[in-house]
Amino acid sequence: MNNHNTTEAFGTENRKKDTRLWSVASGASADSESAIREAAAMIEAGGTVAFPTETVYGLGADARNTQAVERIFQAKGRPSDNPLIVHIADREQLDELVLPYGETARRLMARFWPGPLTLVLPARPGAVSPRVTAGLPTVAVRMPAHDVALRLIAAAGCPVAAPSANRSGRPSPTLAAHVREDLAGCIDGIVDGGPTGVGLESTVVELIGERVNVLRPGGVTPAELREVAGEVTLEPALDAASDTRPEEAVARERTGRDGDAVQSRNAPRADNQTAEPAPRSPGMKYAHYAPRGAMRIVKGAAPERVSAWIQAELDAARRRGERTGVLAFDEHAGAYRADLVVSCGSLRALETAAQRLYAALRSFDEHGIGFILAEACPEEGIGLAVMNRLVKAAGHRIVEV
Repeated sequence: MNNHNTTEAFGTENRKKDTRLWSVASGASADSESAIREAAAMIEAGGTVAFPTETVYGLGADARNTQAVERIFQAKGRPSDNPLIVHIADREQLDELVLPYGETARRLMARFWPGPLTLVLPARPGAVSPRVTAGLPTVAVRMPAHDVALRLIAAAGCPVAAPSANRSGRPSPTLAAHVREDLAGCIDGIVDGGPTGVGLESTVVELIGERVNVLRPGGVTPAELREVAGEVTLEPALDAASDTRPEEAVARERTGRDGDAVQSRNAPRADNQTAEPAPRSPGMKYAHYAPRGAMRIVKGAAPERVSAWIQAELDAARRRGERTGVLAFDEHAGAYRADLVVSCGSLRALETAAQRLYAALRSFDEHGIGFILAEACPEEGIGLAVMNRLVKAAGHRIVEV
């Protein structure tokens, strides 16, 4: 990446703002410090600025300023009852945001901060805008492990509320170019710090007594949490195969080529979920991370059966005149015939799949793919987070063969 800071303004048709772009290299330099100061001043003034973290790009605003926070919701088209994560640059900021917390929380911070772990803690009354907490008595907080993010937050002199910097429901951005595609003309600025590292959002946990309950899987795995906390549990909805609403039944979708039944679990879209309480964490309630085409996940005990079923469906879709795509892994990607086959990497290195996932989902849109099938992966380690995002991207449509 170019080590020199550059700035430019750009806009898109039917969008009202000129969005400033700063290209900032990691590490101190006169150019990068000037860019950080300009972006921080924009946040201080109530603006919205996208910036890189080690997980994905975030869209930041002063967490204390309700008007500024509302601009995040407006730019993203984000549901109003979806809470935001507050990003801080040091522990002193945390004490201003939350009420006293226990020893387990302290150990988690000592081990994983800065890093991809968000803690849901009791909020200090009046510390942040009620739009940040969605009216809940808790606030989600993390300290990102990214030099540019930490410098920006410190320079802004305020806690920064920042969901992912994409239109709500779209795949999260791992490049500044993804932010421009979704939000240019809708936000005040973008700090381009290059590609992100982890590629998936942070793990979000709540503490129930000294028990750690995972609300959203991410860059810190349950196994890593168990090295620090005595008891770690998973929110029941995180079982991807059963992540459906209680009133739903598993419906028969079709019959396999060999006559065996194939099951499909179909969850309702977010706009049908009007009677549910506000989510306790980002990423719990609404459809997320989705490409524009219709996508399903295909899983089964026998990989060759999964591959055969996927290819049969691709062939049928192509006969119907649809543009087809497959999201696969290295072990099987070469066997598919489709308009676009995208590999996320090897099943033996799911960290790579996490890094590539959102860019892969966006590639289907870039190629106009309307019919997408995705291979499942083991829900172990970072695979739990990968499958969580895939399930949401597919609208909970999972086919078992």
